[in-house]
Amino acid sequence: MPNKKPLVIVTRRLPDAIETRMRELFDARLNVDDVAMTRDQLIDAVQRADVIVPTVTDRLDARILSRAGERLRLIANFGAGVDNIDLETARARGITVTNTPGVLTEDTADITMALILAVPRRIVEGSSIISRGEFKGWSPTWMLGQRLTGKRLGIIGMGRIGQAVARRAKAFGLQIHYHNRKAIAKPIEEELEATYWDSLDQMLARMDIVSVNCPHTPATYHLLSARRLKLMKPSAFIVNTARGEVIDENALARMLEANEIAGAGLDVFEHEPAVNPKLLKLRNVVLLPHMGSATLEGRIDMGEKVIINIKTFADGHKPPDRVLAAML
Repeated sequence: MPNKKPLVIVTRRLPDAIETRMRELFDARLNVDDVAMTRDQLIDAVQRADVIVPTVTDRLDARILSRAGERLRLIANFGAGVDNIDLETARARGITVTNTPGVLTEDTADITMALILAVPRRIVEGSSIISRGEFKGWSPTWMLGQRLTGKRLGIIGMGRIGQAVARRAKAFGLQIHYHNRKAIAKPIEEELEATYWDSLDQMLARMDIVSVNCPHTPATYHLLSARRLKLMKPSAFIVNTARGEVIDENALARMLEANEIAGAGLDVFEHEPAVNPKLLKLRNVVLLPHMGSATLEGRIDMGEKVIINIKTFADGHKPPDRVLAAML
C-alpha cells in the first residue's frame, strides 16, 4: 500500500470518536446519512478504495468482489461475524479480511441472559398487559411462568460468548450443558460444571432451554432443522442471539404456533430485516431488533479494532485480527 493515507470507505455511520480518528489517520470517506449502500454503491466502493469497512449487513458476495479494483487490499469488517463476505473470492483476489472478535462477548451474553429470563418468566408479555391497561390485580394463578433454578440450559457453540452465557446462567442456578465441535478445556468445563454432548440430537431432547451461540457457516445453516426442533421437549424454550440462518425459522414458527415448543427469544432472524409474520403474531416469543451487541462501549471497541487493523496493514505489517490472509 502506498505511503500516502489509504482511501478508506466506511459503509455505515460509526460512533463520532471512531469516525474522527479515521479522518485523522486515513483518507476516510464516511456515510454521514447512515443509509445502507446499494449493490451499485458497494461495487463503486470496492473499485475505488484501498480499504473498505463494511458492517455485517453489507453483502460483499462474489459478484461484488469480482469487480474490485486493483487498489483494494483489505476488508476491515466492522463485526465479529464474516458470513457477509465471500472469503474465497477475497482470497483469490489477494484481499485480506479482518474482523473485530472478543469485544462483543459480554454485551451479547447480557442480551442472551436477558432473553433466557424474559421468555420463561413472560416479562415482555406482562409489560404489554400493563401498557394496554389490562392489569386487573394480582391473583395466585396470574401470569404463571417457569422457574429458572434447576433447569438445564443447552448451549450450542461454546466459544467466548457461549462461555460468558454459561457463567451468567450458572449464577441463576441453571445446569450447564453444551454442544461444540470439541470439548472445551477441562479447567473451564470444571469451573462451569458443564456437561459436554458430542451429539446435538441427544442434548436437544433433554434440555429445558437451548441457547444458540455458534457462528453462521455453511456447516451451521439450518443446524436446528425441523427434524432437530422436533427433538425438543414441548416445555422447552429456545434463544438465538447468534445468526438467524442457524435455525429453520419457518419450522420454528410453526412449532411455536402449535405449542410444540413453549417459547422463543430471538435477537436475529433468517431474512433480516424481515421478520417471519407468523412470529409477529405469537405471544410466546420475545423479538428484538438485532441489538445483542448494541452498547456504546462495544461499538467504540469495535471501531478501535478496525482502526488498529487498518493502521497495522497500511504500515506493512500483519493486522492482528486477520480472518484470512491474501494468497499472494
